[in-house]
Amino acid sequence: MRNLENIKKVVIKVGTSTLTYDNGNLNLVKMENIVRQIADLHNRGLEIILVTSGAIGTGASALGYKERPKTIPEKQACAAVGQVTLIHMYQKLFSEYNKVTGQILMTREDIGDRKRYLNGRNTFFTLLDIGAIPIVNENDALVVDEIKFGDNDSLSAMVASFVDADLLVILSDIDGLYDSNPKDNKDAKIIDYVESITEEIESYARGAGSRLGTGGMITKLHAAKICSSSGVSMIICNGGLNDSITRAVNGENIGTYFQGNAKPMKGRQHWLAYEASPKASIVIDAGAEEALKKHKSLLPKGILEVEGRFDEGDVVSILGSNRNKIGHGIVSYNSKDLVSIIGRDTKYIEEILGYKHYDEIIHVNNMSLF
Repeated sequence: MRNLENIKKVVIKVGTSTLTYDNGNLNLVKMENIVRQIADLHNRGLEIILVTSGAIGTGASALGYKERPKTIPEKQACAAVGQVTLIHMYQKLFSEYNKVTGQILMTREDIGDRKRYLNGRNTFFTLLDIGAIPIVNENDALVVDEIKFGDNDSLSAMVASFVDADLLVILSDIDGLYDSNPKDNKDAKIIDYVESITEEIESYARGAGSRLGTGGMITKLHAAKICSSSGVSMIICNGGLNDSITRAVNGENIGTYFQGNAKPMKGRQHWLAYEASPKASIVIDAGAEEALKKHKSLLPKGILEVEGRFDEGDVVSILGSNRNKIGHGIVSYNSKDLVSIIGRDTKYIEEILGYKHYDEIIHVNNMSLF
């Protein structure tokens, strides 16, 4: 059941394969159509955020590449060239409908750091309040990790989460999620509605993308998980259709609809689970793992090992005894001091360290389990 009558804020993600031809040049007909639909929804009174790919592909075409460049410096150069072309064209097209746009180039650090995360929310909310349409892309020209590991499906889901959107629409080059690969199986059936992402749903995904893009169905399902956990519904549909955005927002039966969780994670827990970027880890024993599952705090007695360096207040990964990641949390002690109290009862903390701020190494309120 698609109940979209009361939505107010929509994030729309456009992929490289939707925006460009196979040679990397911008498909201006498709681009104009997308802009027209967004402008019309904005006229209706909806708040719209556009997350766009295409900078590297567009830059690669302008610089004479036949395929997506493979080295990091080449990708960065293509992104720098392509982003200028991309945002210029968006600004030109939106201005024809009397719409003001604002460019936001993001990195994982912008949402992984809590202060920058909150500053980012303020920027988005201000742009929306004054009637502008934010246009978002990863800052691929500078950030190595974002080019090597990032994808805009996940970025769009994170944006939808931290601006408290009602709906994310991901425009792709296929009609939605199928029960098998439609390129290989002519009898493949599209999945109309997904209430929750099960192992069966995940088995339908394949990690294929276009020559100039990075996204596949696996990244889109990951985006759906991020959205669902924050209460945001998501639709995957074919961006090649002239009215796909309008139909999706109107609640028509188009593409695959992923239902947002009726009981979403609180903002802080969601940030810890999906947006924070831990740079160190704490390994815990089986007993501590069971305690955490029962909504208990992490005490030093249940810690087996500390991996990496961190300060008090940093976010770390929590690893089970078999070294599988089970969650993220904000630590109450730095790594140097924590090593000294591993496996000890809390009553010995002050005796060993000369001080004791907390009994808990990670308080249950500063923790998010997967």
